[in-house]
Amino acid sequence: MKTILHVSCSPRGDAAESDKLAWKVIEQLRRHEPTAVLVSRVIGGGQIAHIDQDYAISQGSSADVSQDGTMARSEELVRELERSDFVVIGTPMHNLTVPSVLKAWIDHVVRARRTFTITPAGKVGTLRDRPVFVAIASGGRFSGDRARQPDFLTPYLKTVLAMIGLHDLTFFSVQGTGAGPDAVAEARAQADQALQQHFAGRRL
Repeated sequence: MKTILHVSCSPRGDAAESDKLAWKVIEQLRRHEPTAVLVSRVIGGGQIAHIDQDYAISQGSSADVSQDGTMARSEELVRELERSDFVVIGTPMHNLTVPSVLKAWIDHVVRARRTFTITPAGKVGTLRDRPVFVAIASGGRFSGDRARQPDFLTPYLKTVLAMIGLHDLTFFSVQGTGAGPDAVAEARAQADQALQQHFAGRRL
């Protein structure tokens, strides 16, 4: 039985465009894997604290530190990620990049000597690769012919998740949500089309 991990990052919850798009991805996955178990990790309301002193000390050295506090939360989140077969991240773009809540989640799961090792050749991920789908909502447009702002979100996620062994990333987006209802409807239609094209006839 497969497991889908859904990481929801918007403070708007179910009302968020990113969350609606993430659920469409999950629906597509369930068509392929109807018995899949869904694990929801809601972080949009700040449910995950930023790393604490013991965690920071552990990353800077091999010192033995307390396993309480955010070290315990980190282990919980890493195991949740390890058990997943698919990851769906629904996130807004905040100030051209990831929101702080998603950065907090990343700081917990990207952990030295746990999800990556440091070698003379650089950092090497230790997690098994699996499909990661990122559903993005943005008030402005950051890709395509009508892009009007830079994108630091997608290249960052590609780099930081690859560092722990997750290379199979696919991005979907609803862009231009700040341009009014007509623009939102158009962006939703484009995202739906991209979803259909991606999953049509695909074996997961």
